[in-house]
Amino acid sequence: MLFLLKKYIGSLLMPLPLMIIVSFAALLLLWFSRWQRTGKTILSLSWLALLLLSLQPIADKLLLPVEGKYVQRYEPDATSITSHSAVPVKYIVVLGGGFTYNPQWAPSANLISNSLPRVTEGIRLYRLNPGAKMIFTGGKGVNAVSSAEVAAMVAQSLGIPVEDTIALKKPLDTEEEAAEVEKIVGQQPFILVTSANHMKRSLQFFAQRRLHPIAGPANQLAITTPLYPWEKYMPSSYYLSHTERAWYETLGQIWQAIKPANQDIGIEKSENTQ
Repeated sequence: MLFLLKKYIGSLLMPLPLMIIVSFAALLLLWFSRWQRTGKTILSLSWLALLLLSLQPIADKLLLPVEGKYVQRYEPDATSITSHSAVPVKYIVVLGGGFTYNPQWAPSANLISNSLPRVTEGIRLYRLNPGAKMIFTGGKGVNAVSSAEVAAMVAQSLGIPVEDTIALKKPLDTEEEAAEVEKIVGQQPFILVTSANHMKRSLQFFAQRRLHPIAGPANQLAITTPLYPWEKYMPSSYYLSHTERAWYETLGQIWQAIKPANQDIGIEKSENTQ
């Protein structure tokens, strides 16, 4: 129940739904009240906010700090950005993301948005670490098949042996994913693959369980290379989605910081290790 409530509230607080709600409130003021000036001001500001947040320079300026330092890639002969020695690992954990399941589609078409870049980066890292196992996480939600199973199917369709894939089908969010991964990897280092903008929060959840993830960032979105002027200064739903990711992760980090369960996990783990 808490999971669904969190998702509904989080969805309403995303930039586009929030601005639609604010604009609707402004229209009510304009049509059904004497607060004409207030309604005009709110409507104008919401329109301006929608415009600005849809521009590449602003959207990526907001997203870049969220992606932070997680831009490098793990290689077996280098030191990772999380200060772990880059030794061969036995497990590569790929966190779940957006998905659907239609058996009529090409396997990769069932991975939506951030999921496919995560899986492809996981496969790249798998090929750099012979003998490793790929762990995919994520529940099924309203689908007949889980996110983890769909991601494993995609990996297998791209040449990963079935025996090298493990699907953790129960977790619904990152905190639950960390708990399930712990049962398999224990205290040994592993590569954690997720979107760069989701990496900081993910590492925190795994660190709370005293695990040892090595950051394997994927799906970097904030563009720092040159673009044509019309790509930078024309409003775009694509760049609005970058603003959404920045805001989503910021809300997630706030929730992670204030959620009492985080502290409970830390206490429980400390007691178990004494």
